[in-house]
Amino acid sequence: MDVVLLCRVSTAGQDYSRQVDELSDFCSKMGWNVRRIFTAKVSGAKKIEERSELTEMLDYIRENRIDRVCVLEISRLGKNTLEALKVIRLLNDNGVCLYIKNYNLETLSADGKPNPIASMICTILLEVAQMERLTIMERMASGRDRYIAKCRAEGIKMGLKFNLTIHVARHTFAVQALKNGMDVHTISHLMGHSSSLVTEKVYAEFLPDTINTTVREQLERNVIEYSSS
Repeated sequence: MDVVLLCRVSTAGQDYSRQVDELSDFCSKMGWNVRRIFTAKVSGAKKIEERSELTEMLDYIRENRIDRVCVLEISRLGKNTLEALKVIRLLNDNGVCLYIKNYNLETLSADGKPNPIASMICTILLEVAQMERLTIMERMASGRDRYIAKCRAEGIKMGLKFNLTIHVARHTFAVQALKNGMDVHTISHLMGHSSSLVTEKVYAEFLPDTINTTVREQLERNVIEYSSS
C-alpha cells in the first residue's frame, strides 16, 4: 500500500519532526510504503489555495497511485472545518483514504466508498478543533485588554518612551547601517535617494541626542540582525 504523510505545525517556532517520526514508524510496522512526506509550518485556518503543501499533495495524489494520506490527528489537516472537509472530499473523489492515526479512523470503507460514520466523526472533531482555536484567540484578546486596562488604571504609559517619528527611524537605520559596515550604495537604494552622495551628506551622522543610549544599543542590534539576514 502506497501512502503519503501530511504533517503540519502552526508557527515557525514549532517542530513537526515528532509527527513525521511517529507516522513513519507506524507505517513501517503496518508494511505501508511511504512515497512522500508533505510538511508545513502554516496556520490551519488558511484556505486550501493558501497552503502550498496541501495543493502540492493534492496534485501528487492525482498524478500517482496513492492509497492513503496519513495524519497524526485531524487538526493537522486544518482547523477550518469547511476547508478541511473540502480536502477530505477531494481525497474521496480521487479514491484516496484519509487515515487519522490517533483515532484509527479511515474515511473510506474497504469497498472504496465514503465511510458515513467516519465523515460524521471528522466533522465533529474539526468543529472541536475550530472552537479550540477561537477560544485561544478570545483568551489572548481578553488578556491583552485586561493588561491595557490595568496599565491605564495604574497610570502606566505604554509604548515607546520617546517620540519615534518616521524621519528619526530612517535616520537611525541609515546611520547604524553605515556604522555596521553596510555600503553606501545599498543604503542609498534602500532610502530611495537619487545618488549615494545624498546619503553620505544627510545620513552619515550620529544619532539624535533625544534617543538615549539604551534605545541606541537596541536599534544597533536590530540593524545588525537586519543586515545579516
